[in-house]
Amino acid sequence: MCGRYAIYGPVTIDRDMQRALDSLHVDLEAEIDQREPRYNVAPTMKVPVLAIHDGKATVEAMRWGLVPSWAEDLKFGAKTINARADTVQTKPSFRTALKKRRCLVPASGYFEWKGESPHKQPYFIKHPKDHLLMFAGLWEGWKAPDAEEWLHTFTIITGEPGKVSGDIHDRQPVILQPDAWDAWINAESDDAAKLLATAPGADLMYYAVSKAVGSPKHQGAELVQALSQ
Repeated sequence: MCGRYAIYGPVTIDRDMQRALDSLHVDLEAEIDQREPRYNVAPTMKVPVLAIHDGKATVEAMRWGLVPSWAEDLKFGAKTINARADTVQTKPSFRTALKKRRCLVPASGYFEWKGESPHKQPYFIKHPKDHLLMFAGLWEGWKAPDAEEWLHTFTIITGEPGKVSGDIHDRQPVILQPDAWDAWINAESDDAAKLLATAPGADLMYYAVSKAVGSPKHQGAELVQALSQ
C-alpha cells in the first residue's frame, strides 16, 4: 500500500526522463516547481498528475482516491487510493480506467511504516540521486448531481516490492521508467497490463523520518529529512 508520498521542487530529471517528457511536450519540471510543495500528500488532497486530455499530455491537479462516475459520493475514494496490479484488470472500480484513463503520478518519494503500533517507525523511500519517480496510476471523472464541472480523481497502482523497499513493506507503487511513459498514458495502447507486469525494479533507498508525518496537518520540509543518528 502507498498511503502517503511527497512531491516538491526543485525537481531532478535525468537525460532519459527529459527526452521522454519532451516527446510528450510537457515541461513537468516547471509544472512542479511552480506549485506549492507537498511534503506529506494524503488521500483526498489535490496534487499534480500527468494524463492525456483531448489528445494532449497535460499536468492537472487531481484528488487522490479514485471515484468512478457511477459512485454515489466521494466517500468511495477512501477505499481506492491504491489499485493492486494483479487485480486491476478485473476490479469494477478500475478495469475501465485501465483501458481508457491511465496516468502518471510524479513523486519525490513515498512513506511506509515498519513495526507494530504504537511504535511504528515511518521511512521515506526515494531515488538515491533524488530523481523524480513516476508512479503508474489511473484516473476517473465524477460529478455530483448538482455540480456543473467534473472532478478528476486518481489512484496509484501497487505491486510487489523491490529489494530495497521490501525491507519496509510487502508492496510498493509500480514505478515506470521513461521508455514506458508514453505507452502507459496513451489510451490507444493495449500494452497496459504488460507494462505493469514487466516494469523493472527501481533504484531506491530509504531512511527513518519523523513520526510527525503520521498527521496530514504536518506539511514541513523536515518530514522528508533523515532522523539524526
